[in-house]
Amino acid sequence: MTRIAHLSDIHFGANDEKIVAATEAWLLKRRPDLVIISGDFTQRARVAQFREASAYLNRLKSAGLKVLAIPGNHDVPLFNVIQRFTAPLDRYKRFISNNLAPWFEDDDVAILGINTARSLTIKDGRINHEQIALMRQRFGTVPEHKTRILVTHHPLFAMPIGKGTELSEAVGRHEDAVAAVCEAGVHIALAGHFHRTYAESASKMAESLGTALVIQAGTATSTRLRNDEPQSFNWLHVERRDRILLQVIAWNGTGFGDGAETQFIFDGKTWGAADLSKEKRSRNQSGHPGTHAG
Repeated sequence: MTRIAHLSDIHFGANDEKIVAATEAWLLKRRPDLVIISGDFTQRARVAQFREASAYLNRLKSAGLKVLAIPGNHDVPLFNVIQRFTAPLDRYKRFISNNLAPWFEDDDVAILGINTARSLTIKDGRINHEQIALMRQRFGTVPEHKTRILVTHHPLFAMPIGKGTELSEAVGRHEDAVAAVCEAGVHIALAGHFHRTYAESASKMAESLGTALVIQAGTATSTRLRNDEPQSFNWLHVERRDRILLQVIAWNGTGFGDGAETQFIFDGKTWGAADLSKEKRSRNQSGHPGTHAG
């Protein structure tokens, strides 16, 4: 089993220092096998903000934690037009990582990060043909028993955001990207960007989207919240390729508390969810064992 902490949108420059310290304390206590940060390290891609983000990463790494990081659209300069178009990720590469397609693999998982941030778009993401080819190449050599996980900042899929039926925009070359995800046999797609938590089987959103489990992270430390959803990050236990445990770790005003545990099980066509915390409460109240998903 591989334990993954998935953080996103930490936004140094528009962050709460107390919450930043709390994420560190939580991570050092739980010691995940991998920390994923899916973009937007800074608010405006300024040097001072990147220095803070770099110091944060270095503290995690110095404590022995492994980190897989990719940039977000806020890591591309917005107001410095020359740098935005000539060297959009120069500061990211200098302070965070030169590797824009990071790879992590152990006995249970294979994880690829892809950069979706672009100079020409203010907030939207895009995937190019080279990245699509890389996705096919890297996942194509992964043994069948391993869980394949793709990490992007912008979600590959259009999904509900906010209230009502409003859907987010998918990345550029959406159809090609989804086809590559299906061909590569990606089991889980992790992303951020919207500061909202969300988890659903792609096949339940549209049949053409394949069978990946789509998991969105909220903002871990930013003060820019959406729909009053608190700061949070995801805690995943990848038990095997058809079974994972997801827990949203949310800020409660004084610290990060453990949210409900949801177990996702893949039946060969779609991912189904069971709230394990609800089952545990039922067992405790009744004195009898509840039904366990799967």
